[in-house]
Amino acid sequence: MTVDPLRDSPVVLVVADQHAGLRLDAFLAARLPRYSRVQLRRAVLKQYVTVDNSPVKAAHRLRAGQRVEVRLPDAPQHGTKPEEIPLDVLFEDDDLIAIHKPPGMVVHPARGHWSGTLAAALAYRFEQLSQVGGSTRPGIVHRLDRDTSGVIVVAKHDAAHMALAAQFEQRTVEKQYVAIVCGQPDHDSDLIDLPIGAHPYQRERMAIRAHHPTARPAQTFYQVERRFRGFAWIRAHPKTGRTHQIRLHLAHIGCPILCDRLYGGRAQISLGELTTGREDAQIILQRQALHADRIRLQHPVSGEPIEFTAPIPTDIQQVLGYLQQHRQPTY
Repeated sequence: MTVDPLRDSPVVLVVADQHAGLRLDAFLAARLPRYSRVQLRRAVLKQYVTVDNSPVKAAHRLRAGQRVEVRLPDAPQHGTKPEEIPLDVLFEDDDLIAIHKPPGMVVHPARGHWSGTLAAALAYRFEQLSQVGGSTRPGIVHRLDRDTSGVIVVAKHDAAHMALAAQFEQRTVEKQYVAIVCGQPDHDSDLIDLPIGAHPYQRERMAIRAHHPTARPAQTFYQVERRFRGFAWIRAHPKTGRTHQIRLHLAHIGCPILCDRLYGGRAQISLGELTTGREDAQIILQRQALHADRIRLQHPVSGEPIEFTAPIPTDIQQVLGYLQQHRQPTY
């Protein structure tokens, strides 16, 4: 039997006054930056973490003076290797950076994606980045799926990282996405309020799950901007930030995002499939038609409101153009 090196020798952390009120998972992420949030949450779920000798949930709020014991395997020693990859920088100051992430780019190294990541590009481009997320996630405060394009915010130092992470945790960050979906939503606007957890048998997918240890509340508000025959152009405002949240919620109401391989059953679409009466096999989209076009938050140092926007990429614009030309809106 393989024994994890730290199981019999736990790390002991005492909650300081400045960390009082933090959720357990946020506290662990701050104090153990060499581990990913996924690793830490898994440890909590498996009861490898105790607070005052008792197992608790990841959302448990800590009090000053409490004793947190953590049993984890040794943290990975490798860091992110800087790579010269072009970046579309929307904004930069002494505290943060806003990047327009292209589709196809993984945010940080993971199984099967050790190079070509946003983290590698950031490490090459910028001399200073926060280390709160660990050596494999320099500056990374939040993430976008590989094939989702749009705005992502990066922290230059640890204080900025913690201030930004707190805003995401407290759900004060306003995020807006645009998407092309298959089918027609029943309502012009609605709130999808369904919990999300691990898929019961497919590791790469998430699922709508209630009363399950991995389930967490998830809310997505959407608005239909324009309807086409067989498709719709929508704006989505996630109130929470669960993995695959928008994609899963829209698929659950019968309107999967166009070319969403995991939740829509297809990864590409041809010109002929979008236009009526034409046989054209030219592929015009081969990634999910989802784009994070706006994010609004408070500057981590000045506290002033700040907003970043990313223009809609050419591939999604092209699909919209064909829909407008060949599939006139229905009302």
